[in-house]
Amino acid sequence: MTIPFLKMHGLGNDFVVIDARSRTLSLTEAQVRAIADRRTGVGFDQFIVIQPPRTQGATAFMQILNPDGSESGACGNATRCVAHLLMEQSGIAEAVIETISGLLPATAEANGLITVDMGPARLDWRDIPLAGPADTLRLDVSEGPWSGPVAVSMGNPHIVFFVDDVDAVPLERVGPVLEHHPAFPQRANIEFVQVLSRTEIRMRVWERGAGITRACGSGSCAVQVAAVRRGLTDRRAEVVLDGGSLTIEWQENGHVLMTGPVALSFSGVLQPDLLGQTSVGAALVTA
Repeated sequence: MTIPFLKMHGLGNDFVVIDARSRTLSLTEAQVRAIADRRTGVGFDQFIVIQPPRTQGATAFMQILNPDGSESGACGNATRCVAHLLMEQSGIAEAVIETISGLLPATAEANGLITVDMGPARLDWRDIPLAGPADTLRLDVSEGPWSGPVAVSMGNPHIVFFVDDVDAVPLERVGPVLEHHPAFPQRANIEFVQVLSRTEIRMRVWERGAGITRACGSGSCAVQVAAVRRGLTDRRAEVVLDGGSLTIEWQENGHVLMTGPVALSFSGVLQPDLLGQTSVGAALVTA
């Protein structure tokens, strides 16, 4: 049978979103990879499944899968998209999105933007996680001329390199090497950052399991935290990505607020032929 979906994006970071709160859904890892194919499937940076909440006080649970079928603990741009959908459906201005990394409160702003409290930044080496004890403010990790990154967890691992010219970095080459560096036992998202001023930074990202994307919400939060820890920016700044800008604020209480737009591209249905291409394997998505 066909499965309806929405194609959404936040600054070009795009998602296939399926609402499984009132239907049975079971997909294998191979089927998710088939849907991710931008030539023969739909294509996405992350595959999002909205499920009934598992915790009291949550509006819905959001499962996040990468194009390679692996699961992610956080995705800020997808959180905004899902929050927007739920708030539109219910006619309210607030929603709480549950993920495997915790509860993320979201609020609709008057200008049509969505603000998400992404929770506290985690800075201990165990929280990233790293392979062993290390100073997360300056890791002993390098690749070519790039070295000494900052490590931050926003529910998923981020490794932040500060550079003079972010557009000169061959991200397609160094990204996958650093993602799989032995220092990162669960792999890592890799960000390269150029500080433009105390209130503006430029970022490019290689996402774990997805590759180069035009935007990354949790990554934007991580680079802002890293910049503040290094004394390079104020606590509130604009993070300029390939797809646009997000406003990020690392509050004194440790929580990180992310504000940005959402967009609906189109709706459609996943056909049985697409899902039938790969029917072997244990169910990865069950809702």
